[in-house]
Amino acid sequence: MRVELVWSPAGGDVQHRWLEVGEGATLEAVLRGCADFMAAQVQPLDQLRLGIWGRVRPLDAPLRDRDRIEVYRELTVDPKEARRLRYAHRGERIVSRHRPKGGG
Repeated sequence: MRVELVWSPAGGDVQHRWLEVGEGATLEAVLRGCADFMAAQVQPLDQLRLGIWGRVRPLDAPLRDRDRIEVYRELTVDPKEARRLRYAHRGERIVSRHRPKGGG
């Protein structure tokens, strides 16, 4: 069975691996079996926030063929605030699809 492992060790750095695993494999087994992931990992596995296709799951969650395993990092800045800071730095006006650029 084939699964996808995605993690981001640092902002702007996304790692992606396709792994071949046996039937009945769990999240923990896949993470421990990926040398690249384990080499970059500083936290114990039981302290990580993990998900399958965007849904948080425990380490003992069983996997299915073509599952996407995601390892979540803690946010360092609120996403809305980060967007405001980016646009303030560039000097551009923030325009929403729901708010027209012109007055009215």
